[in-house]
Amino acid sequence: MPSSACSGKQPPASVIRSFAPLLGTKARMLILGSMPGQASLRANCYYAHPHNAFWLILGETLGFDPMQPYEQRCRHLTDAGIAVWDVLQQCIRPGSLDTDIAPESIVPNDFDGLFARQPSIRWVLFNGAAAETCFRRHVLPGLENRPEFMLLRLPSTSPAHAALRPAQKLAVWREAIRSALAAV
Repeated sequence: MPSSACSGKQPPASVIRSFAPLLGTKARMLILGSMPGQASLRANCYYAHPHNAFWLILGETLGFDPMQPYEQRCRHLTDAGIAVWDVLQQCIRPGSLDTDIAPESIVPNDFDGLFARQPSIRWVLFNGAAAETCFRRHVLPGLENRPEFMLLRLPSTSPAHAALRPAQKLAVWREAIRSALAAV
């Protein structure tokens, strides 16, 4: 019997799972992606793809070196009151593109639990359109005790989103984060 590699058929994609939230004790802002990409899943770190601008943007915005070890970068975010998570707990997605997520496989994370543990969250920032769409479709309608928070979509920091230059992404993200942190 020929293997899938020899027959030209792709093996079935397996279920992928997101990480636990990056969370301090008093988060005021939550940054949401859709689901970690392959590089992040392999490294077990948020935004691990070397061309993803997330850590550069947050480092520039909050004043830390984005080349520091991962644990130190995470501490800078939690110290600033910023939490990071993904909308999806699990899904089937071959590769890293959000467009490849199998819609019938989507299982959202437990946001009722998160917002109950972190009632101080007042801003939810979406790292791109896919995260916002997934949240509005799969999470927002089912929130039991929806806290009062602002929702804001920002341009994706992914290298796949090339509609804006890195400097433009930085300017938009910096303004949004600084304004949100000043407001809470």
